[in-house]
Amino acid sequence: MTTDAYRDGEYSARGWYGSLPSHHDVTLTIENGIVTDVDITTPADDEISLGYQQRFADALPREVVGTPLDDIVVDRLAGSSGCSEGFMNALADIRENALR
Repeated sequence: MTTDAYRDGEYSARGWYGSLPSHHDVTLTIENGIVTDVDITTPADDEISLGYQQRFADALPREVVGTPLDDIVVDRLAGSSGCSEGFMNALADIRENALR
């Protein structure tokens, strides 16, 4: 898709991952098909899981802000592959909701 396939705005979704299961609430701001802002929760109760989530959340803006929505692919980031799965699940919902 091209960057004009998406409506401008702020979109939120929950992405589930892992065996616990764990989740992130992700909010992306989109302008002209480009991500201009990202916010992601770090709701884990377990200290180790929370550490992964926080490192992932700290690294995520550098990976997605300024990137066309269709070009975002986050696999392993800040040592966490599970958090990436949750983000990508939320991203799929956001893409669907933002379509024109």
